[in-house]
Amino acid sequence: MTAVRAAGLRLRYGQRTALDGVSFEVAAGEVVGLLGPNGAGKTSTLSILATLRSPDAGDAEVAGVSVRRDPARVRRLLGLVPQSLALYPTLTPLENLRCFAGILGLGGRAARDAAMRALDLVGLTERATDVVATFSGGMQRRLNLGCALLHRPAVLLLDEPTVGVDPQSLERILETVRDQARGGTAVLYSTHRMDEAERLCDHVVLIDHGRVVAAGTPAELTGSADGGAQLVVVTREPLPDGWLAGFEGARAVSAAPLASARGQRYEIAIDALPLAARVLERAAAEADVLELHVQRPDLRDVFLRLTGRDLRD
Repeated sequence: MTAVRAAGLRLRYGQRTALDGVSFEVAAGEVVGLLGPNGAGKTSTLSILATLRSPDAGDAEVAGVSVRRDPARVRRLLGLVPQSLALYPTLTPLENLRCFAGILGLGGRAARDAAMRALDLVGLTERATDVVATFSGGMQRRLNLGCALLHRPAVLLLDEPTVGVDPQSLERILETVRDQARGGTAVLYSTHRMDEAERLCDHVVLIDHGRVVAAGTPAELTGSADGGAQLVVVTREPLPDGWLAGFEGARAVSAAPLASARGQRYEIAIDALPLAARVLERAAAEADVLELHVQRPDLRDVFLRLTGRDLRD
């Protein structure tokens, strides 16, 4: 069942186009990664879905409810984890959660039960009565997630939820998000961390300059990357110019001396993994081979190929 549907979303900030016809879907029980450089339109997309902004054109639905026609009902259906921490630092986690529970319409025993459940989900039960200002960044990020889960939302929107967290908190956040999806929650997960997206997401939507430039499973996107794999060959002596001449299916990408030791490092793109043995054989015929590494394309390669390497400020 489709839980989130974005259809032709357009949004402008003055003369700048933030979204230019963004469309995608998220099914119940699915984690979809929203990837893109700074300024690509990720936060603008989440803002529309969370009813914080209204699109200039297009529409979006959360659990079948239009963000344009019934934003109040949409807000009751979703949980939002914003990029900036949304907590009261002078209160305890339990007080924060009960405050947000009240905003959601929960009171009395229901509010306390929901707060205790959220604390357990994010591993903060033992710190329930400590002041949030004394917490590490990772603990505050986990509490931020707990606030979004109080009312068991049908849709969970996360905007960079792991910024600055320690490895243990990172594992707990990812585990909690995946558990929510297993329970049927639709998750839209915006991140810059390609390793998180590969590990967590069922599908990925890559946007740039306000448009969707690629979408699919992580395996589908990496499988479509140029080159079947990339080899790194380190030799004791430099290989002669043109050592790969006439070798079909292999292309030299770069060559450079090692900075810290004698030797030369070569990167070679190959169309198919079985070609690695033949490349090694040719290199070994010309020089002593010290190392060989095989690197398959990953989401980072796809991301940089589609969005470029220029800085986005």
